[in-house]
Amino acid sequence: MLIKRPPDIKSSEITQKELYLNRRQFMLSASATAVTAGAALAGLDVFPGSRQAVGAEQFANVKKSSYSTSEKQNSFKDITNYNNFYELGPDKEDPAANAKYFTPTRPWTVAVEGEVKKPKTYDIDALTKLSPLEERVYRLRCVEAWSMVIPWIGFPLNALIKLAEPTGNAKFIQFVTLHDPKRMPGQKLPIMEWPYVEGLRMDEAMHPLTILSVGLYGQVLPAQNGAPIRVVVPWKYGFKSIKSIVKIRFVEKQPPASWNMMQPQEYGFYSNVNPEVDHPRWTQATERRIGEFLRRKTLMFNGYGDQ
Repeated sequence: MLIKRPPDIKSSEITQKELYLNRRQFMLSASATAVTAGAALAGLDVFPGSRQAVGAEQFANVKKSSYSTSEKQNSFKDITNYNNFYELGPDKEDPAANAKYFTPTRPWTVAVEGEVKKPKTYDIDALTKLSPLEERVYRLRCVEAWSMVIPWIGFPLNALIKLAEPTGNAKFIQFVTLHDPKRMPGQKLPIMEWPYVEGLRMDEAMHPLTILSVGLYGQVLPAQNGAPIRVVVPWKYGFKSIKSIVKIRFVEKQPPASWNMMQPQEYGFYSNVNPEVDHPRWTQATERRIGEFLRRKTLMFNGYGDQ
């Protein structure tokens, strides 16, 4: 598979810049009063408690998970306005701005295929009933050296794997994102070959920390966060946690993964968080938590080494 990358793509499109962050914070602060005032006149509560968006579907009977971190969570506003989701645009603010094109996300199906005894295409609502939903507060660490703490809603990926009954030839799992340039305007750009694909080794996919997320902060996933279903692998860099999944394939050989194919010298297939191994263009020894000014030390395996 040949992937072409135009030489004129700006590094800011894939790399966090402090100047860019400062500009973003200034713009958000300057516009906050106007947005809030307009919402008040319209009788709306934009970010009640900085947690939920008005009108979003809420999950009931979600249990707390013992795997959660006790660290301070990022706000709903942080989580939904600073995203890497190239299908909705390459800049961090693009996904929130372009999310309007990617709604609604129903109907939606996910095909489970390949080296399994029970291939099946699941409706998204049926998927959410495969296993009791849990709230798991996970750190998300991105390769650009920024991080968040997010209260995901989901269930272990291994619940779906067990139902599919993989054959002895299933050594890896590949995930495929929806390809729909009309709804995902970022896919009109020649940034990478679409659709986005990612993969995990079978034991990684079976690990209880690996989840299929269908929500955050108690409600369904917003479009910019990978609606309606995505993977979350908390000990790996964020690009491994593929969004808006339509296919899950069980395969014998290591599957292609988008960033690894496009820039193999910078992005490995496994991509475990390791502060001792720097990215070729920046250090991974420290990170900046969104909403904080000072940097902090990056934890080995993103702090999930014991698990």
